[in-house]
Amino acid sequence: MSLNPDLFTSVYKPDVLSCLADLSNDEVFTPPDVANRMLDMLPQELFRDPETKFLDPACKSGVFLREIAKRLIAGLADKIPNLQERCDWIFKNQLYGIAITELTSLLSRRSVYCSKYPNSPFSITQFDNVQGNIIFHKIKHTWQNKKCIYCGTAENGDLNDIAREGMESHAYEFIHTLHPEDIFKMKFDVIISNPPYQLNDGGNGKSAKPIYQLFVEQAKKLNPRYLTMIIPSRWFTGGKGLDDFRKTMLHDKRIRKLVDYENFKDVFPGVDLAGGACYFLWDRDNTGSCEVTNMTDTVQGRMIRDLDEYDVFIRQNKALSVVRKVLSWNKHNRVLSDVVSARKPFGLPTNYEPKDNGVPCYFIQRIGKKYADPKDIDDSKGYLSKWKLLAPKAPIAGQTDFSKPVGFYYDGNTRIAAPGECCTESFIILGAFDSEDEVLAYRTYIYTKTVRFLLLQTVVSKDVTKKNFCFIPDLGHYQGVYNDQMLCKKWNIAEDEWEMIDARISAVGGE
Repeated sequence: MSLNPDLFTSVYKPDVLSCLADLSNDEVFTPPDVANRMLDMLPQELFRDPETKFLDPACKSGVFLREIAKRLIAGLADKIPNLQERCDWIFKNQLYGIAITELTSLLSRRSVYCSKYPNSPFSITQFDNVQGNIIFHKIKHTWQNKKCIYCGTAENGDLNDIAREGMESHAYEFIHTLHPEDIFKMKFDVIISNPPYQLNDGGNGKSAKPIYQLFVEQAKKLNPRYLTMIIPSRWFTGGKGLDDFRKTMLHDKRIRKLVDYENFKDVFPGVDLAGGACYFLWDRDNTGSCEVTNMTDTVQGRMIRDLDEYDVFIRQNKALSVVRKVLSWNKHNRVLSDVVSARKPFGLPTNYEPKDNGVPCYFIQRIGKKYADPKDIDDSKGYLSKWKLLAPKAPIAGQTDFSKPVGFYYDGNTRIAAPGECCTESFIILGAFDSEDEVLAYRTYIYTKTVRFLLLQTVVSKDVTKKNFCFIPDLGHYQGVYNDQMLCKKWNIAEDEWEMIDARISAVGGE
């Protein structure tokens, strides 16, 4: 069989994998241009070394292995002049993949070998088996206490929520073992992937837990020279199943590059996920600060930073100087995360049924203010006798692109609850005070763009909790009216920094 030398070295338009990446799907396909940007972060001499071994532990379309093959075919031309011999060597000795489903295994082999079956006469190189080096094995979940001990999905969960092709169980082979090194029984120089993002965990409604962090952690166990993955950016602030992962990532000095997209659609056209996406380069043998790149439609900002400067990662490089100034001013280290209530401030869940009489209670907007049974109210924090500023727990529901102006609190979604009034879990308490004048003054402080900008630095999804207020100073006693001019002067915020704040936060009246 004679090979067309342009087959893997030319980029055809339209590219079928580019078309796949435009489709909306929970198992998000990686566009070829994004795969190549990730490959560009690696030392390019890797693609001129016939001993370099690459692994994609979560193959979907095979795009990573295909693009690596193109680079190796070009890079090894001097070392292995014969094209067929070169391809045979590359595909049999350098490229390895683990597919996430049987269907994606066929798609990946078709992309990489030009045939679903690499032992067929149509394959660009001949293997003696039907899988080649892109494998798929049906793995079973291992149940304990009705949860999988590896991925956490529920034993009795709706398989339709976690299956995408027939009756796939989505027990991904790479993360369903304590010994990933036994899968191929070899060392890898580079692990690169776009892992699955979440699985049903058996919680209320359509509850799901993130699993992409499991792929990152498992890849590190293999101790490759380089690791790069593209994952949702929600880990920046932690959350469900991600708190330990966030701490580990922020303290890991081997993460040398981090590229962050606030708009998920800038990476995956046709797919919408709040908080954006990022990819990183983990360099086993080189530690130090990280080059952080912010990507928007028109701006690419780079800065060398320590990811663990704060417990919460500040994704915007330009915002870092503002946070530093505010925290430097706040020498007493009193912040609103110590003031704002936890979720369910009165112990009443979102689905609490209104009563005909009792304690006045604020429910979700369509219900309004009704009543709660006094026996159902938990007032262990002493909120009931106070003047309270209530705010929705999901104030930015519906907005997923945080590169556009973001709004949080305004007259349309906050409530001032008088003494003797409570609320369900639909609200959190931003502050509780002895007088109406103080809660009104506090509300003007919360409404300023500067305060809401500080809040934005910790937010990557629609939900806001008390931990998101960790950069906002607690002024202690509130009186009068607060405005941005006053706060910029107090915190020494420069004109160009204010312009950034003004552009990123929606005006109260315009929300």
